[in-house]
Amino acid sequence: MKKLISLAAVAAISLGQVGAVHALDLTAAVGRTGESTTTYRLGAQFDFNRSWFQTSVGRLTGYWDAGYTYWEGDESSSNHSISLAPVFVYEFNAGSVTPYLEAGIGIAAFENTEVENNDLGSSFQFEDRFGAGLRFAGGHEVGVRAIHYSNAGIKNPNDGIESYAVHYRASF
Repeated sequence: MKKLISLAAVAAISLGQVGAVHALDLTAAVGRTGESTTTYRLGAQFDFNRSWFQTSVGRLTGYWDAGYTYWEGDESSSNHSISLAPVFVYEFNAGSVTPYLEAGIGIAAFENTEVENNDLGSSFQFEDRFGAGLRFAGGHEVGVRAIHYSNAGIKNPNDGIESYAVHYRASF
């Protein structure tokens, strides 16, 4: 638990520096794992405020995402994790509704190394994500996302786990 708190403090300090420059977005997500465990995720996002490869089709942009996930289970199998990831987003040019695709790789820390019947091997995990969604005028977004956690073979066992979720994001 001390590792989890230390990582949260470092993430908060780092994101505080970014947050002073950029607007804050908040995300709430509900998902399921492959073994039917429900996940609840709260996140804060800070846009890169940059874009690349802008064409008539769309543009590449992104954001930093810091999140907390609760992995629901019985008393012995529930878990908590925090994560930090840069996420790249390709936004398609459209009217008041903008479709997008996203992908990112970050880091995560779990409270303990077991989720369901999966032994993660270590509290430290990499977080890989792919998603798609729609952004609406006024700063709202809905989407779907698949997030995979694995320690990339740094320590065995390395069962890994995925969460498939729907999310809502609002700008503040």
